[in-house]
Amino acid sequence: MALIYFLVGLVASTLGAMAGLGGGIIIKPALDFLGHYDVTTIGILSAATVFSMACVSLINAARARIKVKGKISFVLALGSIAGGIFGKLTLNHLVGQIENQNIITVFQAGILATLMLVIFLFVKNKAKIETYQLHNIVIIFIVGFGLGTFSSFLGIGGGPLNMATLALAFSMSTKESTINSIFIIFFSQLASLAMTASTTGFADLDIQVLGFMIVGGGLGGLIGAVIYQRISNRQIEKVFNFTLLAILFLNIYNMVRYLI
Repeated sequence: MALIYFLVGLVASTLGAMAGLGGGIIIKPALDFLGHYDVTTIGILSAATVFSMACVSLINAARARIKVKGKISFVLALGSIAGGIFGKLTLNHLVGQIENQNIITVFQAGILATLMLVIFLFVKNKAKIETYQLHNIVIIFIVGFGLGTFSSFLGIGGGPLNMATLALAFSMSTKESTINSIFIIFFSQLASLAMTASTTGFADLDIQVLGFMIVGGGLGGLIGAVIYQRISNRQIEKVFNFTLLAILFLNIYNMVRYLI
């Protein structure tokens, strides 16, 4: 079982670092599919793995002199920290209020499936959609807050949502969106993990496979960062679109499975 979870972390993080997907967007439905852990534990496993990937990816980006969008990304990151805390508090509240955890899993899978469909349609038609160049600090912070809230509540890292938002709100290219998405993911997942550490803690969680997933996440971040530097925007878009569709169908399957 440890090998399976290592491979989940490795594959998800490789794709995450390579195409700005974050990894969590793959890890969350994959762990729901495996069905070994509850909602809270899956959130921690996903957040820690994605955080590991983001650390390695950002270190490699710094060495390659790949830079984020300065003030915009820092304000988005600050917003994502606040949103990450809010999203985690909201999830913890629901877990405490709803006895049947399957209901939360179905709810999360439904939101994820809807997001994946909307983002896929946006990416396929973005040439026809007007994009913007937001400069207002307050609005940028609110955008970051929304991204952090969704990523923390859903336990996904926020990758595809970040990518689509960065393209729409700031007219970033695919490669620009990728590195800036990972930068935002780093802070939102850090906030989520810090929130758990300072409230419920990790002692009551069954996280025996966490070490294997973190190693997989770090190695995937390294591999993905190398591939990212060697492929074109077009190739990244192909990987991004294929992965979105796979995640969409996996979440639909999880919804049906946990409803029955």
